[in-house]
Amino acid sequence: MRRADRLFHIVQLIRGRRLTTAAFLAQRLEVSERTVYRDVADLQHQGVPIEGEAGVGYRLGAGFELPPLMFTQEEATALVAAARVAQTWVDPAMARAIETGLGKILTVLPPAARVSAEALTMYAPAMALDDATRLQLQTLREAVQARSKLRLSYRDLAGGATERTVRPLGCLYWGKVWTLSAWCELRGDFRGFRVDRMSRVTVLDERFRDEPGKTMADMLRQVEAERRERPAQ
Repeated sequence: MRRADRLFHIVQLIRGRRLTTAAFLAQRLEVSERTVYRDVADLQHQGVPIEGEAGVGYRLGAGFELPPLMFTQEEATALVAAARVAQTWVDPAMARAIETGLGKILTVLPPAARVSAEALTMYAPAMALDDATRLQLQTLREAVQARSKLRLSYRDLAGGATERTVRPLGCLYWGKVWTLSAWCELRGDFRGFRVDRMSRVTVLDERFRDEPGKTMADMLRQVEAERRERPAQ
């Protein structure tokens, strides 16, 4: 990769994340961390408002814009493939947004790239999720975004019924099922709930704010700590 292209990719990668480490950039660009440090310093000297420092991470300051991008033929084809697969595994509102967004991308592509992308023979079966699960997933996703508490009527693995009030933190896809990661107020801990085992979901009027120890980041750290503590098989 030419250095000019590498500098451009560094800006793109930093812009697309809240905090980007030199180790992440080095891995993605297949260069050393020392090269990343030097490139970032050069970009800062050229006036690109990259905030942060070596050993901590980088982020892009507000107000910085790059010229409009043009996708390569390979990138356009990859976007079509990803969109077709995603549409069968997300809720109806998001599936429609994917369709309209993909249409906007295709309209600005060069003719050859557009023909190649639209001719891609890769599809995902439409029966991936039933309609009830799709609508349930949309309710959960919107509650996560709105920071609205939920009341769940849930069946556990043994078929037992339970009622839980939770703070929805995120929806996770595991290849066959969707789960809701949440802070359960009954258990006072993080819990995962399969979407297909929810018989009723009620969005409550009560909103919540992120609190230390109860966020998605806290949950992920807990999961990672538990993974490391498990003995090797």
